[in-house]
Amino acid sequence: MKQQTMQLQLSGMSCAGCAKSIERALSEVNGVDEVHVNFATEIAAVKGTELDGQKLTAAVKAAGYDAQAIDHSQPATSDPQAQAQQRQLVKFIIAALLSLPLLYTMFGHFSWTEGVPVPDLLMSPWLQLMLATPVQFVIGWQFYRGSYHALRGGAANMDVLVALGTSAAYFYSIYLAWFDDTFQPHDGLYFETSAVLITLIVLGKWFEARAKGRSSNAIRQLLELQPAKALLEQDADSTKQVAVADLQVGDIVHVQPGQNVPVDGEVISGSSAIDESMLTGESMPVSKSAGDKVIGGTLNTTGFIRVQVKQTGADTALAKIVKVVEQAQTSKAPIQRLADKVAGIFVPVVLVIALLTCLIWFFLLAPGDWRQAFESTVAVLVIACPCALGLATPTSIMAGSGRAAQAGVLFKQSAVLEMTHTIDTIVFDKTGTLTEGKPKLTDFELLSETLSKSAIAGLLLAVEKQSAHPLAQAIVRGTESLTESATTPKVKEFSALHGKGVSATIIGVDGDVEHTQHALIGTLRLLKEHDTVISPAAEQRFQELQQQGKTVMAVAVNQQLVAYVAVADTLRETSKNALQLLRQRGLKLIMLTGDNRQTAQAIAEQLGIDEVIAEVLPEDKARQIKQLQAEGKCVAMVGDGVNDAPALAVADVGVAMGSGTDVAIETADIALLRADLQTLVHAIEMSELTLRNIRQNLFWAFAYNTLGIPIAAAGLLAPWLAGGAMALSSVSVVLNALRLQRVKLSSVQ
Repeated sequence: MKQQTMQLQLSGMSCAGCAKSIERALSEVNGVDEVHVNFATEIAAVKGTELDGQKLTAAVKAAGYDAQAIDHSQPATSDPQAQAQQRQLVKFIIAALLSLPLLYTMFGHFSWTEGVPVPDLLMSPWLQLMLATPVQFVIGWQFYRGSYHALRGGAANMDVLVALGTSAAYFYSIYLAWFDDTFQPHDGLYFETSAVLITLIVLGKWFEARAKGRSSNAIRQLLELQPAKALLEQDADSTKQVAVADLQVGDIVHVQPGQNVPVDGEVISGSSAIDESMLTGESMPVSKSAGDKVIGGTLNTTGFIRVQVKQTGADTALAKIVKVVEQAQTSKAPIQRLADKVAGIFVPVVLVIALLTCLIWFFLLAPGDWRQAFESTVAVLVIACPCALGLATPTSIMAGSGRAAQAGVLFKQSAVLEMTHTIDTIVFDKTGTLTEGKPKLTDFELLSETLSKSAIAGLLLAVEKQSAHPLAQAIVRGTESLTESATTPKVKEFSALHGKGVSATIIGVDGDVEHTQHALIGTLRLLKEHDTVISPAAEQRFQELQQQGKTVMAVAVNQQLVAYVAVADTLRETSKNALQLLRQRGLKLIMLTGDNRQTAQAIAEQLGIDEVIAEVLPEDKARQIKQLQAEGKCVAMVGDGVNDAPALAVADVGVAMGSGTDVAIETADIALLRADLQTLVHAIEMSELTLRNIRQNLFWAFAYNTLGIPIAAAGLLAPWLAGGAMALSSVSVVLNALRLQRVKLSSVQ
């Protein structure tokens, strides 16, 4: 059975431990083979066979969370992250209003606030109970709920720590006020500790939700480019506005200037310039006319076009791009395994440390002082919450892959994003990768004064139009502009001479008199076989053009050599600059091509490529990659054709040009949306920057907990300060990751 991939939008998670609980619940559903839950994006990626969306969402809900299947073909009707932000903001405002009076009572407990008036009413246990209870059990219900589901699933998460710490403060205050005969109101209760802790943590959750929303903006903006409505053609004279989701393959839609193309299709009439920058990053609009393909979401700038729908829904290019980016963001990078292992054992270890802290303070450091032992224990429980650790890797992956997509680079897995910068060898296919993949007329040299250049151009145009060969079509395209003032002659008795060239009889008109000429276009060998005289100088020039990697054809009229034309697959404009940037990074560059060695070597010299492997059969390309890997090299393969697919699959990192075939793009690990090798440089840079960002986040997350726990255990950190520090640590990790969205990449226009 074919493996499926389904993504679920989650809600209700509070930390990385929740992600583990959901993964466990989903993995128990029949047909599920693999599950990855990204805490930062709140998306679950599920792989398996015969996946049932209803069963998956039911499993998530049974674990205590909410979920809904994601439809990549259209923007979501609601934004779960925006709703989460709104909920946390409302909770924070309510909690802050209730906690401020309690916070004010804390002034009465510090010597440096002596003289600050604290009304007796605020010191009343009844009033403090009334203010703290809604915060504890209404605003803080999310922590109790999360604790219940985590413990039921056999795990302990951040919610357990928060619920334990704040509940201890809340119920200990009740004990002091009503059951401890020695308690006096001015001694102070801990209602403000529990309430202020919950308020600060909810504030941190709001900051975190806002940051997460910003990090997924790239995907949201892409989806919003696709219009919701389209003008459907009903007959020759009328159109009807319909929802894009209702369009069918084969429908014809009208696209006015200034409108976005609704779906992928083909122009059947009209012409315009289409701004495809959202897809390719190219700033210049691309001319489109009948027969050209257009992509949904691109902007029609100048003219009116009629477009026949070719792909809809999840099959459109835009939907596929969004799916690939989200797939990369929800997959787990290898470096995250360390964080997952630590987070999995962290909470039980913290509970043990908190218990030891309580016992050491009560029996050794401050014998019989429950207050000091309690405060230190609560501080340890609160500051140890591993939110920053859980957010460290996924937020960086999310921001990095989103920025890469904006630069025209699609990483299909986060593991690829992590390792791309480690490659030391890049192997390039030649045709369509380093070159345009489309031959062009590069040289037209006149060798005789008996015929004008325009006359020979007219002859070439007339003869080569009879052939469907790619080289012939290149000559036709190249000579059309040279024959505007010349009369194109008629052709008869055209014949293609396999491997040599073409022969034809030309009928021209000189005044009222018709005359015939015999024309040969092809190799020098063909011309010599027909007794054409070729001087040594002309023969040397022919060889010089061949040594430049060009396919050279001689033109003879009535056994007289009159011209040379040369055709070549020209280099992409940006290839030389891109390869120079790659060389500066110390990478070894290799060309792997089935073309002849002379042509390949000529191109390699122009580009400064280190090594050429030429005349390789398609089935041998993968073997060449394996041989390089056997030599200890970490190899990236860059290609665009069906024949490159095996090599792309074998390479450590397979890179497909966006202009390539669907097979190549499907097989590769990275897709370059632009037919521009500078985006390969961007891919390596984003990989390097993202991994550096992950390491920074992990360092600070580990350092925070490593330093914070002993400080709290030593009694040097008040519980409410520990809560604030814990919340800010998560926000700092997310903000550090968001820096990736603003990085400038080399050669970005």
